[in-house]
Amino acid sequence: MITETLGRSLLLTLLYVVTGTAAAGQDAKTLVLDGVTRSYVVRAPALPAGATRVPMVIVLHGGGGNAANAETMTGFTAKAAKEGFIVVYPNGSGRLQDKLLTWNAGHCCAYAMKEGVDDVKFIDALIDTMVRDYPVDAHRIYVTGMSNGGMMTHRLGRELSGRIAAIAPVVATVFGDEARPARPLPALIINGMLDKNVPYLGGPPGGRGARGWDGTPTQPALKQWEFWATANGCKPTPRKEENAKWILWSNACAAPVELYLIKDNGHAWPGGQAGSRRGDKPSTAMNATDVIWEFFKAQSK
Repeated sequence: MITETLGRSLLLTLLYVVTGTAAAGQDAKTLVLDGVTRSYVVRAPALPAGATRVPMVIVLHGGGGNAANAETMTGFTAKAAKEGFIVVYPNGSGRLQDKLLTWNAGHCCAYAMKEGVDDVKFIDALIDTMVRDYPVDAHRIYVTGMSNGGMMTHRLGRELSGRIAAIAPVVATVFGDEARPARPLPALIINGMLDKNVPYLGGPPGGRGARGWDGTPTQPALKQWEFWATANGCKPTPRKEENAKWILWSNACAAPVELYLIKDNGHAWPGGQAGSRRGDKPSTAMNATDVIWEFFKAQSK
């Protein structure tokens, strides 16, 4: 046990050469935007041999979560250490500042939506900060997120399409009134067919977070594909592939769009950890973090 603990401590020291300790709550960095202090956590492994700039993945927590929660659920820190990219976990906003945080994705969610928090401006400023302070390749900046964080991922893709190289919303939705982005943007979308919080067939949201919405019903998951397919000039009819674990819609486009429906996944990060003891158990049919990174690393501005 002592050897295992020492080995883990050494590994974490190597992984977090920039941020220091392993606990996300202790690693929070801040920036002040319009007089408001916003926070985020950076995991920056040592640069791969010969590299001067590396990709960056922004991971957005779900509604009611925080940076530490997103790090635990997705496993993106370990992926960043293995593949040699920087991952940053921003915190949303809320009355308690360090928990029960949300993003203003338009029609959701809770504090951030009700207070009209400008989270697009925050992430835009965060990108500036990261490019200035870390060896981030400005042509390879990616955004992913779960649930409310996935909805915010859609919004960032629409409004920051000039800065982001690709997006990957997970168990999220669109609402049908979104404006198109200024330019095509690669998008990988993952939803669970057992999800009751964000039903893949659309309709009113469920679960404990339903009160955090403004009442606008969710669109079916395929509408996410249709939105980005239209924006990216895809052929109107998607190509469908199906096996025992998932259904995949994709097509030839100016920028790729893929939608995975995981048959045994609820409101959870496939291949990750549950958000809480009462949260849905993630499917093991897919490791979403692996699939997302394989998609991301093929995209560049």
